[in-house]
Amino acid sequence: MADVAQREAVNRRTILVQAAEERGLLGSKHRQMGGRFSEALVEEAKRVSGIAENTDLLTYALIKVALEDDFGERLLRRKGGVPKGTLFAG
Repeated sequence: MADVAQREAVNRRTILVQAAEERGLLGSKHRQMGGRFSEALVEEAKRVSGIAENTDLLTYALIKVALEDDFGERLLRRKGGVPKGTLFAG
């Protein structure tokens, strides 16, 4: 089961990175960033994401923020409306 979860995590990361590339977010790298983080936070983020390198982890975190899913916001804007034919008994 862990292998399946790991493959799914890699697929999600790949899709996000591709989306960032398509939006032009991963061009040439001129900006340098640094910071101090708790060891526990970094290690858990690496474990959950499967990312080993700090730079890759920070890049992935920034991509996740930049491409944040707005599903909740869009759902609230619908005000409870569901398009006809969306729900069906079957």
